[in-house]
Amino acid sequence: MPRNPYARLFAIPGATAFTVGNLIARLPMGMFSVSAVIMISGARGSYALAGAVTATGLAATAVVAPWTARLVDRHGQARVAVPATAFAALGSLSLLLCVRYGAPDWTLFASYAATASTPNTGGMSRARWAHLLKGDAPAVHTANSFEQAADELCFMLGPVLAAFLCGALFPQAGTLIGVVLLLTGVLVFAAQRATEPPPHGRTEASSESPSPLRARGMPALLVAFLATGAVFGSLEVVTIAFADAQGHKSAAGAVLALQAAGSCAAGLVYGAAKPRGPLIRRQLLCGAAMAALMTLPLLAVTLTDSLIALSGALLIAGMATAPTMVTGMTLVQERTPDDRLNEGMTLAVTGLLGGIAGGAAGGGWAVEHLGPTAGYGVPVGAACCALLVSSAQACATRTPTPPTARPRVPNGA
Repeated sequence: MPRNPYARLFAIPGATAFTVGNLIARLPMGMFSVSAVIMISGARGSYALAGAVTATGLAATAVVAPWTARLVDRHGQARVAVPATAFAALGSLSLLLCVRYGAPDWTLFASYAATASTPNTGGMSRARWAHLLKGDAPAVHTANSFEQAADELCFMLGPVLAAFLCGALFPQAGTLIGVVLLLTGVLVFAAQRATEPPPHGRTEASSESPSPLRARGMPALLVAFLATGAVFGSLEVVTIAFADAQGHKSAAGAVLALQAAGSCAAGLVYGAAKPRGPLIRRQLLCGAAMAALMTLPLLAVTLTDSLIALSGALLIAGMATAPTMVTGMTLVQERTPDDRLNEGMTLAVTGLLGGIAGGAAGGGWAVEHLGPTAGYGVPVGAACCALLVSSAQACATRTPTPPTARPRVPNGA
């Protein structure tokens, strides 16, 4: 086997094929919301309507995604992911047609809500790695790091690609091409049956594993994901507002891409390393680093009021987010029963998405009432909340050390 940890991953037969398919399917996840906002606001002249439609889709995803993941665990990835993706694709196409032909506003909400059946492609890929690498903790760590770097890359390129397509071709181009990529990627991914985890089927209620929500420490871990999502959501809104105030709103995407690039690079380096110590301690260290580095953008805009200084601060601040996410996802895998692994990871992603929505709302409020500079206090506060929750769950899940028994003195000694 090759010594490079990433080369070792892709030396596994079938790993490259399912990864390529998953990356193609994952790229549109960063395209759809941006494409919808551009398409709806351009046709209806209302950013409020566009934002409400995308928020509705996010809320629907938070409800539907765990159920879809549970079906994936029971019946298999290919059997569930393909029809679920096809239904979501019909929702996106319905949205496109409703906008194009001036259908009533309620049809936009209904169409975008239908896209909530999109399976968690990143979670399915992580589940495959967990199945293929079972018992090899260092290799699982490397695989989770690669998947987090892939998430960052897709969410960095997706919005840029969507904005380019909608501007260079026609307003519906981002949604249309996103649908094609999603369907193609899921079909390629699902065709790799040799690497697919075996379905666990429907079992009796008495023998079925408990819900991941009931696992020790899992609720607090999901709250930490919620707070981490608030870091991402608030950072995006506040950065767009700051760039707009500087007269360079069009540069906001490139500035945010630097944060994602820093996270992507840090994720790959973290995956190649061999961190030691308990996972919960590593999560605390990563959370502390994220809370500390998130102060850099606030300091940059407060002291310099410069977009260039902010860009460098975001690049450095992003280097703590991927290790934090990797460690959190590894903890989710550790605490979730094997037959409900997709469900557990989807719950984590759902918490993250909920945090992004809440963070975006909080960041928007701070910008409107306090100004863009003060708005950078929101991601700092969210990162500190994530650290506090992680500290609390570390204390709650710590196993007490049993007292050392005194040696018995033999009778007559």
